[in-house]
Amino acid sequence: MTPFYSLGARRRVALGSARRWEAHCYNPRMRRCLALAIAFAGFLLAAEPAQNDFRFSILGDRTGDAQPGVYERVWNEMNALHPDFVINVGDTIQGGNDATAASEWRAISPLWARYRYTIYFTPGNHDIWSAASHAIYEQQTRRPAFYGFNYQKAHFTVLDNSDAPDLSGDLSETQMQFLARDLEQNRDRDPKFVFFHKPFWLIPVKLQSSHFPFHQLIAKYGVRHVVSGHGHQYVHAVEDGVTYLEAPSSGGKLKGQGFAQGWFYGQVLVTVKGSAVSLTVKEIGPPFGQGRSFQPKD
Repeated sequence: MTPFYSLGARRRVALGSARRWEAHCYNPRMRRCLALAIAFAGFLLAAEPAQNDFRFSILGDRTGDAQPGVYERVWNEMNALHPDFVINVGDTIQGGNDATAASEWRAISPLWARYRYTIYFTPGNHDIWSAASHAIYEQQTRRPAFYGFNYQKAHFTVLDNSDAPDLSGDLSETQMQFLARDLEQNRDRDPKFVFFHKPFWLIPVKLQSSHFPFHQLIAKYGVRHVVSGHGHQYVHAVEDGVTYLEAPSSGGKLKGQGFAQGWFYGQVLVTVKGSAVSLTVKEIGPPFGQGRSFQPKD
């Protein structure tokens, strides 16, 4: 809920309080009292919750079958937008081999070091496929396989369904329990986003059904955006007030043709102002695309 006071109003209260303290304490022998007044005003200002005003970029799958130069081009074009941070939807390495997994992560890390953005990773089935690859993933990304984080007044939940059957069922009981706890602990934050790799929601949402456990849970806590990857196709759908998004490929081989059908390389720029969220889908430019962009309607 938006506070009834504004930052300006709180600042006036804080400074007014400091001046009253100063009036009572203006005495050469009581300068420490004035210092306390200043510190008190600073405390009130610091207590003001941050208002949402930020942008972040969503990157799609880099693999499977990474196409040479595409992921690098996505990062170059993303950098021109100056997002506050980056979050992906999984499948960063080709994977499948415990012996080479760490070297695959190390091979791509110089690109991230060049741009120096904070990256929040989501695990995909090309990233985690075994106990060993799970440990390597967490070591190399410096992120747990599933976690939550806050940015200003917004909340993000990242889940791990890397080992789930493709597009069937729901989240595992472990993931559902974590999601429920995480959303309960952050119920007053707005907006809320949930990320995971495999879009098991595709079938029920395309059938315009909200009667599946995951949707019922996030609706209870006011989640309005769910983001996945895996299919290398841009998909946007709204069900019961929740925007479901499959991010376009950011390097993984396209499995179909046609921009209108969602087959293109790109990224998604998300702008958050207060509780309002707007999406801008951006196709990368030549030679991999025409550089088109659009804003989907929720």
